[in-house]
Amino acid sequence: MTTDTTGYKPGLEGIVAAETTLSSVDGLKGELIIGGFFVEELASQASFEEVCYLLWNDARLPNAQELAAFKQELAAMRAIPEATLPLLEAAARHKVPAMDALRIAAGSLDLDLGETDDTQRARALTARIPTVVAAYWRLLNGRQPLAPRADLDHAANYLYMLTGETPSAARVRGLETYLNTVSDHGLNASTFTARVIISTQSDMVSAIVGAIGALKGPLHGGAPGPALDMVFEIGTPEKAEPYLRAMLDRGDRLMGFGHRVYKVRDPRADVLANAAEKMFLADGDMRLYELAKHVEGVAIRLLDEYKPGRNLRTNVEFFTALLLHGLEFETDLFTPTFAVGRVAGWIGHCFEQQRTGRLIRPQSVYIGERERQWTPAEAR
Repeated sequence: MTTDTTGYKPGLEGIVAAETTLSSVDGLKGELIIGGFFVEELASQASFEEVCYLLWNDARLPNAQELAAFKQELAAMRAIPEATLPLLEAAARHKVPAMDALRIAAGSLDLDLGETDDTQRARALTARIPTVVAAYWRLLNGRQPLAPRADLDHAANYLYMLTGETPSAARVRGLETYLNTVSDHGLNASTFTARVIISTQSDMVSAIVGAIGALKGPLHGGAPGPALDMVFEIGTPEKAEPYLRAMLDRGDRLMGFGHRVYKVRDPRADVLANAAEKMFLADGDMRLYELAKHVEGVAIRLLDEYKPGRNLRTNVEFFTALLLHGLEFETDLFTPTFAVGRVAGWIGHCFEQQRTGRLIRPQSVYIGERERQWTPAEAR
């Protein structure tokens, strides 16, 4: 039996499936460009609403009037449909993970919109996913959900709905920088899923539910928590080197270091390190930040010693964990908060894919048997 496997790339590795103006990931240079801006330039200065607008409008930033109108449009759509809350309450009774609850609820987020277009669905999804996550988190912890506040911007309102307190400017800026940093990252698994679904001329809600399902997988959304768990276990600066040496001697992986794509540095880690430092200085425990930075330095030095030439550097998970912990988020809230930011990119890619009008339909290579003869059940 012969099979032509010419062109077969497991996992579509290296296959170009889309042209985009949304983001560029260059792992060899350690660069991430979002809407024409280096992530270092964009994430720490833009509001999340500006990044959404940028990704949904052909890489164009809004002027002041457009931004004000866009913020108002999103704020007006934050309340979830009446039928969504019972779904979340049922999920909380069964104590399902937060990403499962988000997947369940996301499909209901356009129930009250009637006959509408995907632009309106996009606004509803972006505005309501934080409401779903915050409501479910409170239900899961025995508290009643809070209604969103129209007087707060997107990131501030999310923090308010989680805690019931008006957040400080430092905390809002920290979260906003994180949401901007993760808003888009090339044709990753969840973004590709969204583009495939929307390419069939399905609707925006279906595409985003599919993307959430892909993000839920540990090989994609991941779990930044273990990177910070290591810092907590180390506890004090003098314990860092013996602890990390013991891990490397056992052949353990140092969580938060190394990346499949970025071979020199993860630019998102730099952005979030700076954001964490500013947030902790203004509104946090600098001892934890300083310990994390010390552990990072020791880890990089030891990785160079144990794995010369690999150039393993800090990845986005390390400082994601530090920043979100500084916001008093528990580990199980990390990936749903990732979805709160990444929905901007998912939707931008859906709009871009719709403009191509092209169905995504790759080929497969059949490697099974041929010319088999049928045998009745009683003779098998």
